[in-house]
Amino acid sequence: MNPVFFIREKREGGKHRREDLEAFLLGYLREEVPDYQVAAWLMAAFLRGLDPEETLWLTETLAYSGKVLDLSGLPHPVDKHSSGGVGDKVSLVVGPILAASGCTVAKMSGRGLAHTGGTIDKLESVPGWRGEMTEGEFLERARRVGLVIAAQSPDLAPLDGKLYALRDVTATVESIPLIASSIMSKKLAAGARSIVLDVKVGRGAFMKTLEEARLLAKTMVEIGRGAGRRVRAVLTSMEAPLGRAVGNAIEVREAIETLKGKGPQDLLEVALRLAEEALRLEGLAPSLAREALESGRALERFRAFLEAQGGDGRVVEDLSLLPLAEEHPLLAEEEGVVAEVDAYRVGLAVLALGGGRKKKGEAIDHGVGVYLLKKPGDRVAGGEPLALVYHRSRGLQEALDHLRAAFRLGAEARPLPLILDVV
Repeated sequence: MNPVFFIREKREGGKHRREDLEAFLLGYLREEVPDYQVAAWLMAAFLRGLDPEETLWLTETLAYSGKVLDLSGLPHPVDKHSSGGVGDKVSLVVGPILAASGCTVAKMSGRGLAHTGGTIDKLESVPGWRGEMTEGEFLERARRVGLVIAAQSPDLAPLDGKLYALRDVTATVESIPLIASSIMSKKLAAGARSIVLDVKVGRGAFMKTLEEARLLAKTMVEIGRGAGRRVRAVLTSMEAPLGRAVGNAIEVREAIETLKGKGPQDLLEVALRLAEEALRLEGLAPSLAREALESGRALERFRAFLEAQGGDGRVVEDLSLLPLAEEHPLLAEEEGVVAEVDAYRVGLAVLALGGGRKKKGEAIDHGVGVYLLKKPGDRVAGGEPLALVYHRSRGLQEALDHLRAAFRLGAEARPLPLILDVV
């Protein structure tokens, strides 16, 4: 494989051979191919595209560039992935439901960046909880509890991390084949047999239109099936935040309330649908999901999961153990009906408070966030609170400005469907 010929082939719209693609990218991982040649190829692939076979080959090359977990000895190994949103604490609800339904959820999760939150950040607001562990600890907890969520291991798909860092600085991030292969490579390496994908659509998501999201979903499903996995994608709305809580500790609180049957209806609807789709993939009855929730088994499994990873399981009964900052209300300036709550603006408000990151590696405040007292369709009087802002003074005015822009009042609200499509 000659790197210059390989780059030229894609520049001119040609199709690669699998062995050439593997040799080029694994050569980059071994530092035998320089980053400037890989950058040139990324731009060629960005502009010319990759066909379904090339996309699958790329994904498998990324997935098998490091350690691949073997979950085949565990009952019904499933994984769930979200493409990122605002108020998206779905994994904290779906994971316990599936574990209590007879599945094994052994999941690698990331941290939040920009306006979207990360599952690991949310869970780290529970006193003592930790996501770092050895492979042995990961598998033991998966076997014993049925649910384990770990911070992304650098041993899994290391080529993906290296390639993404280069995409980030060469304006080649926004490519469906490159996005899909990056996501699915980590899912393949994590070892689950069945994968359910929550592809967010709307202002608070990376995919702004239904057409973009559907294309990403279909690409990821094709990759998974080509790699011998059972995959389904559910497209869900992210025009408004999911649930009422946006932050870290505040989202854990809402997830616990949902597991107790007291959570917001939109969060419950999305969580149950994703759990039901995962159960279908494994040949299990979808009704098991609601049974696990209503019986209280899912809540007990969540407590066992927290404790297995060093967390204080008492938070399940005593929500005051979660760190929350000082409250400040956002008041409506006029009366009307809430027509919109812009998820992106709410995410920016939490970012301003210190609850998110503007760049990787930044420390965050787990106790800040926003709780929406009003959602689309709710009537509000002038001077009535629209939201509660949890803050430590940092960025409060900026956050309030974002929230005022997020709420749009009108004479009426058009109800938006939550589940937009299933692929």
